Order: sequence, then structure tokens, then C-alpha cells
Amino acid sequence: MLLEVNEATKRFGTVTAVDGLSFGVQRGEIFALLGPNGAGKTTMVRMLIGIIRPDAGSIRFLTEDAPTNTLPAQHVGYLPEDRGLYTGIPVLKTLIFMGVIRGMERAAAQLVAEHWLERLDLLDRAQEKLDTLSKGNQQKVQFIASVLHRPLFAVLDEPFSGLDPINQDLFLDLLRELRDSGTTVLLSAHQMQLVERLADRVLLMNRGRRVLQGTIDEVRRTASASSRILLKVEGDPDVSRLASFRAVDRAEIDTGLPQWTITGHDNITRICISKY
Repeated sequence: MLLEVNEATKRFGTVTAVDGLSFGVQRGEIFALLGPNGAGKTTMVRMLIGIIRPDAGSIRFLTEDAPTNTLPAQHVGYLPEDRGLYTGIPVLKTLIFMGVIRGMERAAAQLVAEHWLERLDLLDRAQEKLDTLSKGNQQKVQFIASVLHRPLFAVLDEPFSGLDPINQDLFLDLLRELRDSGTTVLLSAHQMQLVERLADRVLLMNRGRRVLQGTIDEVRRTASASSRILLKVEGDPDVSRLASFRAVDRAEIDTGLPQWTITGHDNITRICISKY
């Protein structure tokens, strides 16, 4: 085990972004946080990196020396959801700088950066400024910056953002290579079709809480145990009237999805009502 998260909670004013979340990440695996927008994935990622701290609960990294709340910078790679590089500086110079501040010698950082740029078909753009590149190519550079120092733990927030299908497949291969070379990868994403081809284990979140956790096969078996009916209606349904039926356990607006959900007392049938 490399990481243990126990009852982590983070609030922003009246909003609880992460609500008592617990999970563990094994050494040398690809672990994926999944969920709709607003599920709390990015907040959890920022707590893992140490940008923010949990209001309650604990985050522990089980290093060879002793458990610690944070890992040294040279052991961590972080790809943020938003662009985090210097847009007005040449790409290669930026990557060398990112390697040096992670403990690499300048010459070694340049060699590794050039290697990655060549692999991602960007070596001919090495002297161009980041803001001259397309969104997809900027994402490639940001990815290189997060892993060129071969971190022990790589945290990637929406790594497939801005990538076309060909480059998405390339990133799948690169992430597998990182795992096989000893880097533990935690990624936050909402593209289940990509994650299911990649992750060793997943944690599905909604409203800051755990919904499902396990291997892809375990999650599929658990999710398929319930039935789901989708109804489309005109206008906004009155969920308070729906809740009055004896067969209905609860009726609520799901803020993470454009729909209203009704759950029966058997906790098996979920009727999702969506507007036209």
C-alpha cells in the first residue's frame, strides 16, 4: 500500500466537496477516481498533492522510511486539470526547468525532455512558446512536465482533456508504461470508456462520497445488480408528488446529472426522469 485516505472531508462554505471519503492505493497500480462534474474529484486530488488540507480525516503515504502526510516534491508528478505552465516560454526551456525543480540535473532534464517530445511528435516544436500550440499539444507538454522526473506517485487530473482519439490511445499506452516502470498512477477522469481499458481499480464518486469501488469487473457486477428506467417528460417534474407514492423510498434532484431520481423501497429499481 502506498496511500491511505481515511474519512477525508473538505468543505467550502456551506458546500461539502468531499464527504468522509476513504480509499487506498496500492504500489504500482493505476487507480482511477470517476464521477460527474462536481463529484469532488479535483478537490480530492488537490488534497493528495497538499495544495489544500482536509478539514477532517487523514491522508497518509506509506513510504519505506515512515508514514507521512506528504511526499517530497521529487517523488510526485502532478498534471492539473487547468493549464499550469508558463505560456510565454519555449516548450523545451519550460520542461528543463520543471525537471530541475524536481531534482534533476539540467543536462539530464534536457535529454529526457527531448526524448518525451520526440515520442509525442513535438520535438520540432521544442523552441516554440506553449501558447502557440493547440489545446491537445499543450496537454501533451503538461503531461511530460508531470512525469519526466519519473515520480514515485503521479497524480493526473483529467489527463485525456483536449486529446483526439488517436492521442487518447497513445496516452493509455504511456500510462501503462509508467505503471510497469514502477510509478503508481492516480488519475481523475469522467471518460469511463477509457478508464475501463486502463485502470487496475476504480472509485466512483458522487457528491463527495463513494458510490462504488473495486476492479472494473467488480464495479460492473455491482452496478448491474440494479435496474434503471429512464423517462423523459416536458418541463420540470414535481418530485414532491412522486415521493408520496408508497413504493417510492425517495425522490430527489441529482445536482451532478441533468435528471431527477426516484429510488424504490427495494433499493433496486431506479427511475430517472429527464427533461426533453
